[in-house]
Amino acid sequence: MLAKTPPMGFNTWNTFGEEINDTVIRETADAMVKTGLRDAGYEYLVIDDCWSEKERDPKTGKIVPSRKKFPKGMKSVSDYVHSQGLKFGMYSCAGTRTCADYPSSYGHEFLDAKTFAEYGADYLKYDYCYKPAHYDGDIMYRRMSLALKASGRDILFSACNWGCDDVHNWIRSTGVHIYRSTGDINDSFPSMRDIALSQVLNLPYAAPGCYNDIDMLTIGMYGKGNVGSSGCNDTDYKTQFALWCMFASPLMLGGDIRTFSNKTLKLVTNKRLIRINQDIEGRPAFDVSMRTEKNADGEIKTVVSNDLAKVYFRVLSDNEFAVLFVNFDEREREICFYMTDAGLPIESGYGLKMTDVFNGRSIGVKKEYMSRRIAPHDCECYICKLSK
Repeated sequence: MLAKTPPMGFNTWNTFGEEINDTVIRETADAMVKTGLRDAGYEYLVIDDCWSEKERDPKTGKIVPSRKKFPKGMKSVSDYVHSQGLKFGMYSCAGTRTCADYPSSYGHEFLDAKTFAEYGADYLKYDYCYKPAHYDGDIMYRRMSLALKASGRDILFSACNWGCDDVHNWIRSTGVHIYRSTGDINDSFPSMRDIALSQVLNLPYAAPGCYNDIDMLTIGMYGKGNVGSSGCNDTDYKTQFALWCMFASPLMLGGDIRTFSNKTLKLVTNKRLIRINQDIEGRPAFDVSMRTEKNADGEIKTVVSNDLAKVYFRVLSDNEFAVLFVNFDEREREICFYMTDAGLPIESGYGLKMTDVFNGRSIGVKKEYMSRRIAPHDCECYICKLSK
């Protein structure tokens, strides 16, 4: 089954935008192998928008790869990516044109799915621009889902409708494997923070076979590239990666991995964080400050604290757990984790034996509560086991 765990890989958009070509893809494939990213689990290399000619072939009706950018054709590129032990990804859109105004798949779903299969695609990112108003989003994603299943090739289906139309309520039924539940990210701490905070109540909709995607990582960009914005520092990136792993989001790198520093590579190949992200049970993290309340009309709703000092808890397989302390604030904060909020009262006699995911050190068994002083934008993350 595709998407038993969140997919991992690289997407061209954040760094390259429309400046993609045969050389960039081949060099990126080489870098994914040379840096150890492939062996760490990053297996998909996905070409985003702007890969085609501006119009379809008038005789065949097919989307045609840009002759300038990909003079050897797309199958040649795909074959090279596969020769490096990687999987190859393509891009299209549910609307009448792609977001960058290139040919899209509306009305051509079965032809395009077959074309992508002929290229040897293993992944399709499917955007939402220029969607006809008279078509519901769920129908449009069902159409491409069926087309991919008829293509004769297993292709991971990545829906990208930016969280519109209450997508979390219906997307799993379409056959999609991952779906964007947010707007576009840029390389700034506020963007990353706001995306993460906006998705806490949507996390329970994810499960093996269909995960919510909180957009591509900006780690290692430092303000450069197609979504450069103000840029982040290493502390910001550390927190971003820990959040994406804790929230079971696909780990699609967006920085130029050909230039990743050793520090960046060490972060994104951290085995303990990847273990959290790739947990086979796919259970959602939750904010331990969440409360269920009744309003004046008797309606029950979940309320999340607006405090920027957060603790997230996640149940993992093999009787393990993960705890993430995050300081989204602009000042140092003392953050307390009261274990009863995660279901572990002091009367049980149990505590949590905790191992720091960043340095591998055990901090012993903590009972009832623990307090951590966290610098602005920083985080601490632990893998835990129950212990008397």
